[in-house]
Amino acid sequence: MDLNLFRVFEVIYRERNLTRAAAVLHVSQSAVSHALARLREQFADPLFVRQGRGVAPTAMAQRLAPGIFDSLAGLQQSLARLGRFDPATDTRLVTLNMPEQLEPTLLPGLLQQLSQAAPGLRVRTSSVRWRELPLAMAAGQIDMAIEIARPVEAALRQVQLLSEPLCVVAGPGFVGELDAQAYLAAGHVAVASWRRGLSFEDLALSHLGLARSVRQRCQNYHAACLIAANSDLLLTMARRHAELLNRGNGNRILPLPLPLPPVGLNLYWHEDMEQDACNLWLRQQLLLLAGDRG
Repeated sequence: MDLNLFRVFEVIYRERNLTRAAAVLHVSQSAVSHALARLREQFADPLFVRQGRGVAPTAMAQRLAPGIFDSLAGLQQSLARLGRFDPATDTRLVTLNMPEQLEPTLLPGLLQQLSQAAPGLRVRTSSVRWRELPLAMAAGQIDMAIEIARPVEAALRQVQLLSEPLCVVAGPGFVGELDAQAYLAAGHVAVASWRRGLSFEDLALSHLGLARSVRQRCQNYHAACLIAANSDLLLTMARRHAELLNRGNGNRILPLPLPLPPVGLNLYWHEDMEQDACNLWLRQQLLLLAGDRG
């Protein structure tokens, strides 16, 4: 049997959709359908049947899956061990996904570190939405991602990278002491698009049974800091980022008067890259950088 068919089986089983399987495999949907037809002929079983907008495995496919997955994983690990990565000479391009607002605090330090340890390694950043990220990582379009901590599907791996406490940015227009009552009574500017819904701090407040008045929304923290500097609106954001963006603009950085959790940032990668030498090395560099940042 053509071993490529087992890879097709694996992706269809995980994606439960022929269109998504084709995207992961970088082939046409007709090629996936043709491979599935060959598999069905080999095993004399439909293997996958239509269910809603996707497909569901038959009983035989469910029996086959564990052995196929284990065999492919073992083969991939063997090949990964043969892989060689020399940071001093490697010139490959690595794609790192992160929200745009994280770039000022994370990217300069990473590039400075890599300029000495891996001068030929190139890093490109992207900002793919979370719901599209697993498919992009499975397809090899994104090597790793830095995102707010959240539950993930089985194919993704994660480790905590940073935990940033929240603070409040107040411009000259906000007068008086900042306590919990004043915070909830004030007007606020928030960084979150309407399509993505509530910001991190609004979700955290809702878990406490509290709400605030968000009078202005914008797409990045630099704009939000300028808005705070020219109004009486308060801005809630990660403290390290606030210290970076508010130098010399007259804003005060105040402690958050409510017990909201810190913003947890995790590093994510696909299980297929678990033993990849370059991916593993770069994950280690990011964790070292996070350690240096406290």
